[in-house]
Amino acid sequence: MSTPLTAEIAAAAARLVVEEGLEYGPAKRRAARDLGRGARQTELPGNDEVEDAVREYLDIFCADTQPEELRALRELATVWMERMAAFRPHLTGAVWRGTATRLSALHLELYCDDGKSAEIALLDRGVDFDIASTRGPQGRDIDVLSLASRCPALGETVTVFLSVLDHDDLRGALKADARGLTQRGDLAALRRLLDKQAEED
Repeated sequence: MSTPLTAEIAAAAARLVVEEGLEYGPAKRRAARDLGRGARQTELPGNDEVEDAVREYLDIFCADTQPEELRALRELATVWMERMAAFRPHLTGAVWRGTATRLSALHLELYCDDGKSAEIALLDRGVDFDIASTRGPQGRDIDVLSLASRCPALGETVTVFLSVLDHDDLRGALKADARGLTQRGDLAALRRLLDKQAEED
């Protein structure tokens, strides 16, 4: 349950997410510090609470610009999902959830038997990328490929993160959360979101 303090941190974190493009974790920790609360001594808000605050911030301050920025990023995501179609790409993060702005990165998950095959596919296309690792859904380290992609509709470069996962990691990955929203979707699902957005405009 939200407390006045966690709500204050969530609101401050939401501003950092929207205005500076921070991810939720760093935004929550910095917001706590900015408010004079060490993250270790304070119960930080959950991601759901921050996402609610982000949506509220967008509605108040970015209603005129955010929908078109979101559309541009989703269209760029379709390009990369088509390029990486062999690896069953799924879109996740703010672009999937509908809270992205021009400062947001694209987060794609690739589900493949051989993680190196995704790297080879990028090399074959002449795409420069960096490799890092992070903790995956099963608690083991996974490779994350990052690259820069020009987004013509925004007139700027967007960072694309490709998380390389095993086929088995897809099991259960499409379950909806407590709000009935999924954390990721495939290309067909993304196209449905774009169609829905076009109907609403």
